[in-house]
Amino acid sequence: MGLSGKTTVAAALLATTAVLAPVAVVVPAEAATPSASAGLDGSGGHAAVQRALDAAVAAGVPGAVVEVREGRNVWRGTSGVADLGSGRQVKAGDRFRAGSVTKSFVATVVLQLVAEGKAGLDDPIERHLPGLIPAGKHGERVTVRQLLHHTSGLPDYLTEVLIKEDRDALRTLRTAQYTPRELVAKAVEKAVKTGWNFDPDEPGKWGYSNTNYVVLGLLVERLTGHDLGGEITRRIIRPLHLKDTSFPTSPQLPGAHMNGYEWLDGPTAAPTDLTEYSPSAIWATGTLISTTHDLNTFYRGLADGKLLPPQMLREMRTMRAMDGDRPGRSYGLGLESNANYCPKQDPVWGHGGSVGGYNTYSFMTADGRRQVTLALNRNFTKSAEADTAARGVVSAALCG
Repeated sequence: MGLSGKTTVAAALLATTAVLAPVAVVVPAEAATPSASAGLDGSGGHAAVQRALDAAVAAGVPGAVVEVREGRNVWRGTSGVADLGSGRQVKAGDRFRAGSVTKSFVATVVLQLVAEGKAGLDDPIERHLPGLIPAGKHGERVTVRQLLHHTSGLPDYLTEVLIKEDRDALRTLRTAQYTPRELVAKAVEKAVKTGWNFDPDEPGKWGYSNTNYVVLGLLVERLTGHDLGGEITRRIIRPLHLKDTSFPTSPQLPGAHMNGYEWLDGPTAAPTDLTEYSPSAIWATGTLISTTHDLNTFYRGLADGKLLPPQMLREMRTMRAMDGDRPGRSYGLGLESNANYCPKQDPVWGHGGSVGGYNTYSFMTADGRRQVTLALNRNFTKSAEADTAARGVVSAALCG
């Protein structure tokens, strides 16, 4: 991206909106830096993945970790450092902030509650959270399905309000304190002042909005009487034995982890360490902490029917095309389908994650044979070359 200075960083944040933009993927021809990997299947067939991983580090990402699954075979690769201060190398089990991969977890809990009869997909949200989104031209028409699908038309409190109004948003939000209802109120205030982005479920319209998932988090709490993190833990983390996954309520990132970095003052200045970060501004939209192993286990469990009954899984994987600047990509109920990684195969599905200091990709082939989760400890200020290399990791892992 060639980012330099606070203004450009803010522009990058506005452009990213936590769903990764499509680019042509090119797998680098050779490794650029020393790396460490464990070929658990013994095949040596993941050299292209490792080369792309190393290329991301050569392009300025401090460290990267990947886990690839092919049937029962698991391969893990690392490159670079987890901590610029100590020089500690990245390890396969290092934790990181998973960003918007959180949305797949929240959507799964919501669909479990729908399956239990506690709500309907086409229920107006006003029925369960009266007054949260004021009635009027649009408010009474927003449904649970539209929130999951990003077709509500609600403005995004994060990119359209908090980030747009603050050139130094990454630093400011690091210590910010908001309640979920305060976040929704910011989006509603914008809708009242400047209008909704589009009518709820307007034909041909789709718009990624973090506000949707804050509302869904509040819905989970209203329907269960428990906090969102507790429900994610009870319904997903414990049943799947995701021992390194958590929904934090404090800024700390516990256990062995990659530190997260951004070059907020330009590429020649010292990096800003964003490892400790307040979860309050991203909550249900992106606060999850996890590992490559745990995220692969989650999506595998989802695909295998361990979390949802068949009808709910079909609903989750019923896709709608994203807006025009994302060709080849569709969105279901908390899941993305992407045809750009492997153009000669059916689209892969999963979710990406963007949060200060961390960038995550977690995807699976349509037939479920291959999985990949990749995590980087630099995100909004990484270069276009690093972006391309990261997508090359995903393509090399999934395209056979």
